[in-house]
This record gives sequence, structure tokens and C-alpha cells, in this order.
Amino acid sequence: MRYLSTRGLAPAEQFCDILLGGLAPDGGLYLPESYPVVSAAELTRWRGLSYSDLAFAVLSRFITDIPATDLAALIRKTYDAGVYCHARAGRNAADITPLTTLEPGLHLLELSNGPTLAFKDMAMQLLGNLFEYVLEKRGETINILGATSGDTGSAAEYAMRGKHNVRVFMLSPEGKMSAFQRAQMYSLQDANIFNIAVRGMFDDAQDIVKAVSNDAAFKAGYKIGAVNSINWARVAAQVVYYFKGYFAATTSNEQQVAFCVPSGNFGNICAGHIARMMGLPIARLVLATNENDVLDEFFRTGIYRPRRTSETHVTSSPSMDISKASNFERFIFDLVGRDPAVIRDLWRQVEAGGAFDLRGTPHWARIGGFGFVSGSSSHTDRLATIREVWQKYGTMIDTHTADGVKVALAHREAGIPMVVLETAQPVKFAETIQEALGRAPVRPADLEGIESLPQRVEIMDADAEAIKAFVARHCRD
Repeated sequence: MRYLSTRGLAPAEQFCDILLGGLAPDGGLYLPESYPVVSAAELTRWRGLSYSDLAFAVLSRFITDIPATDLAALIRKTYDAGVYCHARAGRNAADITPLTTLEPGLHLLELSNGPTLAFKDMAMQLLGNLFEYVLEKRGETINILGATSGDTGSAAEYAMRGKHNVRVFMLSPEGKMSAFQRAQMYSLQDANIFNIAVRGMFDDAQDIVKAVSNDAAFKAGYKIGAVNSINWARVAAQVVYYFKGYFAATTSNEQQVAFCVPSGNFGNICAGHIARMMGLPIARLVLATNENDVLDEFFRTGIYRPRRTSETHVTSSPSMDISKASNFERFIFDLVGRDPAVIRDLWRQVEAGGAFDLRGTPHWARIGGFGFVSGSSSHTDRLATIREVWQKYGTMIDTHTADGVKVALAHREAGIPMVVLETAQPVKFAETIQEALGRAPVRPADLEGIESLPQRVEIMDADAEAIKAFVARHCRD
């Protein structure tokens, strides 16, 4: 399996090469040359597999330059080693992604039983093991530069802490995450972890990561890699739980399902798009946004109009406070028939601070074939949904999952199970849960008092050159 850039100006590469690189040299994102198609017979065989075995069945289609025995061992190390130990009361963490049925035809797919209580652990734990394996084989080191709006950072740091030959430099927007999210990241004292709080929004941090990644000399000289969902391995690992969720919500492969996905950077739902392209019977992919509704606007109107930092709302579902969805380029690449010249033209407009409008084009005429619908949610909606799910079903959900449930309810179809991807455990957003329910969420015993631990973070301006100097200085130490 080889990978090509959405911009079409970089050579095709093998998985291990793009694993360490993140962005392609031409500024594009990597995708497989073609998506592997899963047959009905394979779906039947996969239905009863454990999570680890299913992950191997799916990922071995995308990763062909790691020996099968080694890949299987890395996957078992990730999903069978007891890191998924934070299941809710009455649930079995060994299930990895248990399905909670709220009522017939309405389900939550639990994805947050890992070490940082967020769905990002599902891919990031594997990414850490893949990085360590490839670096060891090649005798190389890597300096990871990432940006987080909340959960990616802690998931990356917990996955990479103590790993051989890896340093992590994680940018986050100063004061824009919950106290619990900040504590998870900033309290880590591992020598290979560096936290930088940027004065600005997530989009400012993400722009810095892209600017550094596009500086070819600096990237090569300091061996800069990526763990954000621009890294293809993140997206590939997330494809697995769509298959697992489908099997859990159905009894035969003749049935279809809908998945509703709270979406900020478009990585999670992009994995669902790829699962659908592989042949998984997904009737609809329902995209849910918060007040930062750039993606909802696109699927309703055909206009993609990223907002300026000053226009980005600070919300109670902060991991979705994103106005430029970096993974969206992958989907648009498929929508425009995989024409890199079209992508280069569209993203020239975006990167110049503009927008693009696909209405009236042959590309927009194809949008219905991809199964997307969308909706948005507000703080008032969020509180009401958290209360409704608690009062009606006795289930406590976090703010992002509440956005998903609110939008999912507007798009249910008779006879098609609706599976909402749960994104985090409620304790990560305790202030809003308290506001909605008048009670604090339960937190795992091993995370009690995390906010009172000493924190280690550098506060810096949103300046790519200053960030590069910081990285360079600490790589020399």
C-alpha cells in the first residue's frame, strides 16, 4: 500500500515513511492510493472478532511495510495491555468500545475508557507504539510538534511519555481548555514532554504547526513529526471502531447504521467516511458541530468559509472550538474526484484567508453520494441534552457527546440504528456538568486531585519563529 498527497506534488510513500512525516512535503495530506474494499464474506468473518483482532484485520490493509507478526504484536500491546481501564460503572473495559443502548435504535459507542478519558486514546496509544517500533528499527529520533484544543494533547503525551527516541512539544490555547484538561497535560513531569500555552485560539496553534511543518529545512534538521490527525496513522486507527460499532449495533450485514460524530478537525468523521468507502454499510454520517459551525455550514450550503481567530467562539465543548478543519482536505480530495490540481486551487484560497464555494459545480452535485448530513448545537442545547439523557436514561454524557446526541435526534430514520460516538468522560468538563445537573461527575480514583498537582508549562506568543527557537533550544539540551 502506497500513499499519495492530496496536493499531488510529492512522491508516493510507504506507511512507515508517512508515519514519521505528518504533512506531505507539498503541504498536502496523505491518503492511500485507493481504499481497500471489504467483501461481504470478510464482514461476516470479522463480526465476531475481538477488538485487537479486528484492528489487525483492518489495519493490515493499510500497513504493508511492517511484518504481519510485528504489526499484530503492536496492536495486541496497544489494546490488550490493560490501558483501557476507565470504563463506566457496570461496563467492561476489556470490551474497549462498549455500546450503550439508550433506547431501541439509539446508542452511544463508548470510546473514552483509555488513560486520558477521551476518544483520542484509541488511536494515540497505537501511534505511540508504532513510533517507538519504527524509530528503533531505523535508529532514529523524532521531535513531535502538535496542537490541541483539549484532548489530543493529553492523549499524545500519555502515549509518548517515556518512549525512547521521542520528544513531544504540544501547543494549546492559553486558558481555553477545561481545568481538568490543562491538569492532565501540564502536570506531566516527564523529561521528553514540553507544554506550550499559546496566547490565542486553537487555530493559531494549528497554524504554527503547519508553518513549521512547511519549513522543509527546519523539519528535516530537527526531525519534526506530527501526532495531530493530519497524521494518517491516527485516522486509520479510528476506522477500526466504526466496524466494531457497526457489528455491535446490528445482527446481520444486510442492515445499515448511521453514525453521528461531534466534529472539530474532521479527523474522527473522516475515518467514518473511509470506513464507508471500504464498504461498511453506513447509511448516513451525521456531522455535529458546536457554535463554531464552519463544517455544518459547508454541508448545508456548499460554502467552506473558515473563520478568523476573532470570530471563533469559546464554548463549553472546547475540543470543537476549531474554525479550520485540517482533515477536511482529505474528504474534499475524494469529493472532487481525487484531482490534486483542484485541491491546490481551493486551498490556495483558504490559505490566503478566503473561502471556496462548490455550489453549481459537478463536485457539489456528487455530495449526496457520500452520505453526509449535519447540524449544530449551542450551550443551551448542550445543557438541555445533558439533562435529558441523564433524566431519561440515567446516563451522564460530556458536553461534546451532548452536541452529538442533539444533532443525532434531528436525523434519525426509522429502521436505521443511530450510533453517537461518545468522545470523552463527563469529568473532563465538570463545570458544565455541574451547571446542567447540579451535581459533579464521578472521576476515576487514580485521577482524584489532578488539578492540584504541580504544573509545568511555558506561555508564549503565537509566533512560529519563537516556537521554532524553543524547539531548537530544547533539542540541543
